[in-house]
Amino acid sequence: MHATPTLLTSSSLSNPVKAARNFRWRVVDIVVASIIGVASGLIFVVWNQASNPLGGLLTPLLPGLQGLLGGGWLFAGVLGGLIIRKPGAALYTELLAAFVATLIGGNAWGSLVLVSGLTQGLGAELVFALFLYGNYRAYVALLAGAGAGIALTITDLLLWYPGSAALFMGTYMATSIISGVVVAGGLSWLALRGLARTGALSRFASGRDGTAAV
Repeated sequence: MHATPTLLTSSSLSNPVKAARNFRWRVVDIVVASIIGVASGLIFVVWNQASNPLGGLLTPLLPGLQGLLGGGWLFAGVLGGLIIRKPGAALYTELLAAFVATLIGGNAWGSLVLVSGLTQGLGAELVFALFLYGNYRAYVALLAGAGAGIALTITDLLLWYPGSAALFMGTYMATSIISGVVVAGGLSWLALRGLARTGALSRFASGRDGTAAV
């Protein structure tokens, strides 16, 4: 009787179904995720200042239309999840961004912004989890943006707009989701592809296949 050795071919090694994914965070994952969170938090500081006058222009057109501005606070989690590709990345980067924005720039909403950061990060995180942290194509990025937009809507309506009219709530949810899809989802995915082309993400799977087909 002869035993037949099992050969590992290049095709079997490249099979995404058979290849085991390592979800353990490396030091470089923590460092890059932290950079994303801090940089996003600084952008949040600017957006906090810009959102009030912009919202003042949108509200008279249709109450709830200011939800279109929501994507400016949602991209951190989506971008972090797309780049790091590990469980918890979207939640970590979004929550860290909210913390940095509160700590450095301050805001009119106080520490409750951390609640928003937590829920918005979870909204994106749940979408990546539904795909078992194994699919990062454009449509998944858009869905993650939508998930963050839904989370933003729920949090804002409970914390800032309780008892609002049905028209306001419907408009705010629709515009928040649209903003989440376009800004947090679409722009984050384009940013990922741009970074991948520069070689800046060469130590990440997102950098190695960031230019793959949609």
